[in-house]
Amino acid sequence: MLTTWVVMPTCLPLVLRRCHTCASDSFRANGKFRVNAHHKLLDAWLLVLCTGCGDTAKLTVLERAQVRSVRPELLDRLHDNDPDLAAELLQDPALRRRNRIALDWDDAWRLDTGGSDHLDREVIDVSVRFAARIPVRPVRLIAEGCGLPRAEVERAITEGNLVSAVRLNSRLSNDFTFTLKR
Repeated sequence: MLTTWVVMPTCLPLVLRRCHTCASDSFRANGKFRVNAHHKLLDAWLLVLCTGCGDTAKLTVLERAQVRSVRPELLDRLHDNDPDLAAELLQDPALRRRNRIALDWDDAWRLDTGGSDHLDREVIDVSVRFAARIPVRPVRLIAEGCGLPRAEVERAITEGNLVSAVRLNSRLSNDFTFTLKR
């Protein structure tokens, strides 16, 4: 029987970027936006706060965009400071490249295994689904989900008792499946 695990975000990740005021290297996104209009052109930024000094930095969302080219729903979400929109935008690789930022997902996600009734079976077939693009090592997920030390999970991989179609030693943010034989 296939068991489904879900990797879910618990909060917005830290934004890794250098602060110009205090030389800290991380910012916290609070879901606030700033929208500025220049006649028929719009600029929009996601505001982030430095974790060291509290200074505000702006991540460019829209730059000199024609008002008519911006979807009304997007504009409403920007004006309403929609935290879900902030999460979506931080997931966007183009926004991260444009603003030269990276994300730190440590302590910003959790694993939902749906209970521990699968742990006593001889063979466990698990499908891991990501609710957001959170880069995590599968070895860490399997260890946490099965209640095993990471070394034991690594040993199961080398002995062939833990198999998957993907590499389990590198970071993944896409759905995958694995089979663990005890």
